[in-house]
Amino acid sequence: MNDATLAALDRLDVLRSALESVPLPLPTAAADAAREARAAAVRQIDDYVGPRIGDLEAPLLAVVGGSTGAGKSTLVNALVGLPVTRTGVIRPTTRQPILLHAPGDAAWFASTRILPGLARVRGAVRDAPAQQAGEDPDAGQIGSVVLVADERVPQDLAILDAPDVDSIADENRALAAQLLAAADLWLFATTANRYADAVPWRLLDDAASRDITVGIVLNRVPPGAEDEVEADLRQMLAARGLASAPVFVIAESTLDERGMLPADAAEGVRAWLAAIAGDRAERARVAGRTLAGAVGRLAATAAAIADARDEQLAVARDLRETVLGAHDDAADRIGDATRDGVLLRGEVLARWQDFVGTSDVFRTLESWFSRTRDRVTAWFQGRPAPPIEVEHEIETGLHAVMLDEAGRAASDAWARVRHSAVGRALTDGADLAHPSPDVSEHAARLVREWQQALVELIGEQAAGKRTKARVMSLGLNVITVALMVVVFASTGGLTGGELAIAGGSAVVGQKLLETIFGEDAVRRLAAQARDDLDARVHALLREQAGRWDALLAPVEAGADGETLREAARRLEAAMAEVAAGGAGIGAVPGDGPQEPLR
Repeated sequence: MNDATLAALDRLDVLRSALESVPLPLPTAAADAAREARAAAVRQIDDYVGPRIGDLEAPLLAVVGGSTGAGKSTLVNALVGLPVTRTGVIRPTTRQPILLHAPGDAAWFASTRILPGLARVRGAVRDAPAQQAGEDPDAGQIGSVVLVADERVPQDLAILDAPDVDSIADENRALAAQLLAAADLWLFATTANRYADAVPWRLLDDAASRDITVGIVLNRVPPGAEDEVEADLRQMLAARGLASAPVFVIAESTLDERGMLPADAAEGVRAWLAAIAGDRAERARVAGRTLAGAVGRLAATAAAIADARDEQLAVARDLRETVLGAHDDAADRIGDATRDGVLLRGEVLARWQDFVGTSDVFRTLESWFSRTRDRVTAWFQGRPAPPIEVEHEIETGLHAVMLDEAGRAASDAWARVRHSAVGRALTDGADLAHPSPDVSEHAARLVREWQQALVELIGEQAAGKRTKARVMSLGLNVITVALMVVVFASTGGLTGGELAIAGGSAVVGQKLLETIFGEDAVRRLAAQARDDLDARVHALLREQAGRWDALLAPVEAGADGETLREAARRLEAAMAEVAAGGAGIGAVPGDGPQEPLR
């Protein structure tokens, strides 16, 4: 095996891994078809493409396929010259596919080189009529292939009798499709009555798109109608890009006592297969053509799956943005609530007013600092309410707002996602309509940590001896409360008496801080405090939104569409190198014909 072939096999492994790592869990428009195509592509890589790249000179596999009642088994028996596979009117006839090969090719097919997912069962030709030939139908053995060695089969070409492509059994149809995808060439059987049916043409269209070598057996043609029916069929083949496909006409005949066609009925098919089997160059050409077509189909399939994958990622991205949007909106509403004065209603205003006194707002501030210091001293002597109560009321109010908005965000996100069928499928069995049970604890910790951060911020700002002395004379708690009041006080959400009280309270708090730190420093402190709170609130809500990761992360994990497309492009380029290097794709010299089928 040369370097070009090894490189192609490596590229094939990369594409296979990329196909398997592409999750398509969402019920998007292209998902079902893409999942089926992915499974078929991986299966064909294992069943055919990989083994054929690895050994272009291995024997060819000719799969005989067709619709129910097309006479496939009868045709196979005619090709060999005796009953080897069962025929009959009870459907489905063929449950286990029968693979006929020359005795010298046994090792090629007994191994799992091709069709590794099918077990091997060794069969034998027995002296019985066609209605009793082969293995007894056994639904439990559908995942196996019966290997029959017979000297009448030419060396280097095996014949496989596949189940009906339109079988009433789902597993038979699936197996037929798998076997046809693993074939080097098709022998497609149809009848004079059914050659224009949709099922055969779906498969023949597939053969044309894959550029696989295919021979058409037109069976059971009424005497005298051969030319007319064949001409019509050839016209249809030409219209579908299969003008070069040979057509073999088998006239309607009476079967003999063993259920066999007349000896010369399938002579044309037999000679065609023998010519391919007996010419090494022709075998290489057929194998190379089919392989090239299969790789091209893999690339096209990968592109379609990549489009479906991109659609899944786009939907997942939209759903994630929907969830994040609902929680970011909630964080913004919390921010608005901390700006419009709402948090300074009720007990917060009453406690703060106890400290500064409403009338102080409208007096001169010349002796304000000393008066404030006296009030602080009185506070700690137990007369007015201590500042810790103001801090507690602010903490309680902020905590309540965050809980309300977290609940609203969870409800909004749930409703928005489940508005679509894809969203409903994604959330099936989940319950994210409410915030997490620990959100209250997290919100309380957020407030405490923010308050502690304010204390540290004030401590950093009070670096000078004079400033530090003023802070110590009042106490860090008092300064922290004043800063929170400045951060939260605004006139936007208050009316009447509350408006005057809150607005005045903010002025008093700000003047207190300005007396200690200076006007510019206070502005910076307030801005830093608000930014820090906003960041913490957004982090809390993003944490709540992160609960959706359990649903969305599996969709987003794995290869994206471009990874698939690039893997397919690299495989095609590697296969071009194999062909250019003359590694066997149509480049093996002929060694003369072998003995034809007898």
